[in-house]
Amino acid sequence: MWKEIEAAPADAILGLTEAFKKDKNPGKVNLGVGVFKDDAGTTPILNCIKTAEKKLVETETTKGYLPIPGNPAYGAGVQKLLFGADSEVIRSNRAATLHTPGGTGALRTGADLLKKFKPAAKVWVSTPTWANHKGIFTAAGYEIADYPYYNAETKGVKYDELIETLEGVPAGDVVLMHVCCHNPTGVDLVGEQWDKVVEIAKAKGWTPFLDFAYQGFGDSIEEDRAAVEKFAAAGIDFVVASSFSKNFGLYNERTGAFTIVTPSAEETAVALSHAKLTVRVNYSNPPAHGGLAALTVLADDALYEQWIDEVAGMRDRIKAMRAKLVDGLVARGVEQDFSYIKEQRGMFSFSGLSDDIVEWLKVNKSIYIVKGGRINVAGLTSKNIDYVCDAIAEALKA
Repeated sequence: MWKEIEAAPADAILGLTEAFKKDKNPGKVNLGVGVFKDDAGTTPILNCIKTAEKKLVETETTKGYLPIPGNPAYGAGVQKLLFGADSEVIRSNRAATLHTPGGTGALRTGADLLKKFKPAAKVWVSTPTWANHKGIFTAAGYEIADYPYYNAETKGVKYDELIETLEGVPAGDVVLMHVCCHNPTGVDLVGEQWDKVVEIAKAKGWTPFLDFAYQGFGDSIEEDRAAVEKFAAAGIDFVVASSFSKNFGLYNERTGAFTIVTPSAEETAVALSHAKLTVRVNYSNPPAHGGLAALTVLADDALYEQWIDEVAGMRDRIKAMRAKLVDGLVARGVEQDFSYIKEQRGMFSFSGLSDDIVEWLKVNKSIYIVKGGRINVAGLTSKNIDYVCDAIAEALKA
């Protein structure tokens, strides 16, 4: 049946990684793929996770299936990170959490669940957004609409245009928003801007769908959840897709969560019942190991403190590489102002490099960057930073 079918195009980011692997240049640099790298250029296993996995090996007695939503203790641990241990949402049982296969699994679970009860809804996404967002929601049957977000001139948020668009989103539609460390721009809403968004969501009746993949990579575990707490305090329906890929380094364990919040415990119980049906016909129940490793850390005071320190170390390394990139370009006489890169948050930066520059860097210097100029700052190291700065300076001058 496949003889007359044309091959599908490669994923933009994963396809770039395949090209990188085939490149024979020993000095090649991958700034495209969205994974954290340490200064040695590897994606490390956190020490707290190594300790947790040793405990699991010694204490696990079964490889039996988890319940459809996963271990209840895992869900409770996720909720403490999302809302804070003393949150009214937790006390009132207004939230229900399902352990999912990564953040992508959480997004698709939420998409399928909401589609069942909002069949005519559109999903609104930021311009730009993570490349896979549109694919996930399109596959779930949604029409996609866009709301203004990134201002290429100011290197900030198109806040007035964003608010004007959200004011016009029809009741019942779904608005997908990045909680922090916006991918791909690194530019976030802050403080009173989030207050206004929550106010509009409550007044207009659209459903916020919060993508929370980088908790701890912005300012801290607590500060990065500020927007989630604001939505929770509003007493409205919303959902959260969260991930432990980045902040626990559990990329290949596919460890995430989908959390439903409603105005009452009764409504949440109803929503959970349907979410379980959604999961049952998809992946049936979640993979255990990554979730149990994360839970072991969250449930142990010493391991939790170690984790907080390790997340801070990752966050500080990213910030340091941002500064070295900007300062390195200034030192090489680059006239274009890249100082905004220091102000962006998380792993990603909308660098301001044109597609022509991106292509030149790939062809001539074996430096791989996603079209649009998005850089994974965590791909920079003390060994490659000078090479990258030299190459960008040469490209811009050429």
